[in-house]
Amino acid sequence: QVQPVESGGGLVQAGGSLRLSCAASARTFSGYAVGWFRQAPGKEREFVATINYSGTSTRYVDSVKGRFTVSRDNAKNTVTLQMYSLKPEDTAVYYCAVARRLGTSSNPAEYDYWGQGTQVTVSS
Repeated sequence: QVQPVESGGGLVQAGGSLRLSCAASARTFSGYAVGWFRQAPGKEREFVATINYSGTSTRYVDSVKGRFTVSRDNAKNTVTLQMYSLKPEDTAVYYCAVARRLGTSSNPAEYDYWGQGTQVTVSS
């Protein structure tokens, strides 16, 4: 069983930065892909970024390319989403999800375990 736990959300002004972390307590974590998704009020959950099991492959939604970076440290069972140049439209609850697959995926249906989410609010 993998239970991802997010941390690092908060309130930041537009143009600022935040770093989200996802920790998972599983010896097999290093064999799983991890994704970040977000959901703003009144909107559907949206793919943000994903990283493969080894950290050698990543994908991003177009709206965050060049501003967000996803990385992982398998020795510490953590995945990090570094967010720069934040915009008010980035405001959402951010979720970490773990998929029992090696490669990246932007499809939420392919993720097996989800965290509770962490709120990110960007003020203008």
